[in-house]
Amino acid sequence: MGEARLYKYLDANGGVMMLYYSDLQFTNATYLNDPFDCHPSLIDFSKVPAEKAKVWGKDGVIALESNRYERLRDETWVCSLSKIHDSLLMWSYYGNHKGVCVGLDMEKAHKYLSKIFCSIYIGAMEMEVQYKDIIEKPDFFRDAKDYFHYQLATKAKAWEHEQEVRLLLIDPFPEYMYLTEEQYKSNKTMNWKEVRAYPTLGGECFESVYLGINMNEQDREKVIKAAKKCNPDIKINQMTVDPEAFRLKEELIKD
Repeated sequence: MGEARLYKYLDANGGVMMLYYSDLQFTNATYLNDPFDCHPSLIDFSKVPAEKAKVWGKDGVIALESNRYERLRDETWVCSLSKIHDSLLMWSYYGNHKGVCVGLDMEKAHKYLSKIFCSIYIGAMEMEVQYKDIIEKPDFFRDAKDYFHYQLATKAKAWEHEQEVRLLLIDPFPEYMYLTEEQYKSNKTMNWKEVRAYPTLGGECFESVYLGINMNEQDREKVIKAAKKCNPDIKINQMTVDPEAFRLKEELIKD
């Protein structure tokens, strides 16, 4: 098992929705904001050994082997979490410190994210993201590599401050998939990859919530109300500025 606690940064409305419905949002890997994310081109399929090319030819072998990793990206939904709750940059991303950060007890959460189907374990996988200075494409035919993990959990060094740990659902259960109101009302043909997955957790999985320094009073009240509805024992913290250093610190809000 990975980290005992992981954190989700959201804007205030996203935080209210997450706590109110007691769920996690997973987005298809092709819709993540980094175009390199989970991309099959992170792996080099070009150096086909001569013996493998005898039957299908080089292009045929490349197409055959790379197709699995192209489909993997299409069929993967991702929930991005962080190992830290006090990142200045992460807080800045969500409305200039007006958002929230929700702390998750991962031991409890994984009990809800796991399923047994026909005696086979099917559940959300947890992967810690590895950060690289440059693209180091492993040779698919010669390098001993966990290509599955490499494709789904390798990012540029520029993202290292996120300290990301991601949860992954491969081909999620239909019961997890929900259309937004906008998608439901739309007349256009729906691309299934646009639909997000929302597996539900027990309220006890939500162990803490952190309120942004610049959060307005109205949003603050909404978040606190949703948090207490989700888990009456949740720890609610107000983020503050540490006057002695360029960092944030939290203060527990007592009833």
